Amino acid sequence: MIRPLILLAVVLAAPTLVPALLAAPAIEVTPMAQGQVLRGRFEQSRFLQGFQAPLKSSGTFFLAPGMGLIWKTEQPFALTTVMSPAGLVQEVSGRETMRMPSARIPFMSKLYAMLGGALTGDWEGLSSAFTITRKVEGKGWRLKLEPIQADDPGMPIRAIDLHGSRFLEDVDVIKVNGDRDRLVFLNQKLEAAAPTPDESKLLARAGQL
Repeated sequence: MIRPLILLAVVLAAPTLVPALLAAPAIEVTPMAQGQVLRGRFEQSRFLQGFQAPLKSSGTFFLAPGMGLIWKTEQPFALTTVMSPAGLVQEVSGRETMRMPSARIPFMSKLYAMLGGALTGDWEGLSSAFTITRKVEGKGWRLKLEPIQADDPGMPIRAIDLHGSRFLEDVDVIKVNGDRDRLVFLNQKLEAAAPTPDESKLLARAGQL
């Protein structure tokens, strides 16, 4: 559960990465401005070695630059995961089930730092860790990220394929063990708004690790 969520922090930054990477004025991409938050729904399919059918889940997400990511799984069961620069917290029905500081997950710390840079328009952090292949497809775009140090034991990802247009629409994550995650993002909306009181409480909890 943890690694797909860590990766999500990076792929959600794609709307700000694309203009700089593609430099294609014909593509309309919505960047995140100061004070904005991103909300939407997700559908995730996990293709695991030894399983014939994918494991599916769905729910909502909330991203506030500099504060954190709230990932709420609704199906097949309710699970809330909150990631901040300080670490990761998970809870079920309001009861905390996991608390892990970022120092215990070095990979998460590295990728969260990349996210922060990307959301402010600095994508050098991403290009320093991944080889980036990009191309324009009609009114959309596609990026392929491959680790520069493929043999790094702290990098569990073999490749990341991202596709979208105005927003990031879908992501395929290929792991070194052959497993694959597919994320589809729906009903995305940028808002010039502060987190709700409940969202603020969750983000504060994850920020106190």
